Amino acid sequence: MCQLLGMNCNIPTDIVFSFTGFATRGGRTDEHKDGWGIAFFEGKGVRHFVDHQPAMSSPVADLIKRFPIKSKNVIAHIRKATQGQVTLENCHPFVRECWGRYWVFAHNGDLKNFAPLLDGAYHTVGTTDSELAFCYLLQQMRRRFGDTQPPMRELRAFMREITAEIAQYGSFNMMLSNGEALFAHCSTKLHYIVRQYPFATATLADEEVAVDFSEVTTPQDKVAVIVTEPLTTNESWTQFAPGELKVFADGDLLPD
Repeated sequence: MCQLLGMNCNIPTDIVFSFTGFATRGGRTDEHKDGWGIAFFEGKGVRHFVDHQPAMSSPVADLIKRFPIKSKNVIAHIRKATQGQVTLENCHPFVRECWGRYWVFAHNGDLKNFAPLLDGAYHTVGTTDSELAFCYLLQQMRRRFGDTQPPMRELRAFMREITAEIAQYGSFNMMLSNGEALFAHCSTKLHYIVRQYPFATATLADEEVAVDFSEVTTPQDKVAVIVTEPLTTNESWTQFAPGELKVFADGDLLPD
């Protein structure tokens, strides 16, 4: 199946280090070679890049590795197709509007016999179960809360409910963000780490690359990284429990 990468920070930060290791899994150190994508929030805008080529051979992925785009919320995905052809429209992450903000979504898993009726403003463009789940989630969210975004407490409760509903149809590891917070749900496998002062050196698992974060950060920085498999060999990653939904904002894991 696919792999996910997310980043949530308290100040705009680039994801070059993490993406360099992550992209290597898209055709070199792993088999996820059916496309890839990444989305960066900048204010209320989104820089969105997708490619149906493997991340290891994609010129667009090379650009992301070299160009330090800074963002407080990033979602990336490398694809191993289970449903839908290897085409651009089937590449994650997917982007839609709700409540005057962009929402970005990516999914790792396989949903069987999942065929909800989409009768609102959200429809699929491609043929993946992932995009269908995203459209259904947004449709039900608008149906629940109407035209106004609810407080985080209510939104998080809804996300727990809807992800549990969708996960009944199979594996539903997903990341979702509106640029204010990042929601991550685990069916089978997700890990996270929060990097904060005092910063140390991190070494990638998939590339011979290391970064001393104390040289490129300030004591106020806080960065949460969420990924399917840990990206580094010398840091302590925390594994999600199956069925768990976590919410990150300003680089912090929000308490329940």
